[in-house]
Amino acid sequence: MKINVNVNGQDISEEVEPRTLLVDFIRENMKLTGTHVGCDTTQCGACTIHLDGIAIKSCTILAVQANNKSITTIEGISKNDKLHPMQESFKENHGLQCGFCTPGMVMAGIDIRRRKPSIDEDELRLELEGNICRCTGYHNIVKSILNAKM
Repeated sequence: MKINVNVNGQDISEEVEPRTLLVDFIRENMKLTGTHVGCDTTQCGACTIHLDGIAIKSCTILAVQANNKSITTIEGISKNDKLHPMQESFKENHGLQCGFCTPGMVMAGIDIRRRKPSIDEDELRLELEGNICRCTGYHNIVKSILNAKM
């Protein structure tokens, strides 16, 4: 099937098999490998992207379901070689360790702060459910999201 999507501001028209997961389309067809595959079962959040501005786990939908939509990946959030404020906050607050979950955490954090700009720590921890970090105790991830100058 042919799909038309806007990926990180660029209009793309591409043929895909109907069974292609969006995460695979992003990684294989678009060569945007910042979107990670961690579980293929919507458990870990490493594949979180924004679809029409809303955070979704890209392993949960097919590429054809993104037809005529806008996709933003971790590669598309910085502007003019300047880190996005959430990325900057992760850097300043040591919100990463191995980095595998970081793109998904950053994308989830942007969406959470968009929806709930004055979120408190307890609510943020609940919002992050479904985004797994296997390296940290989440303390600096939470601190990074809360301190991002959005």
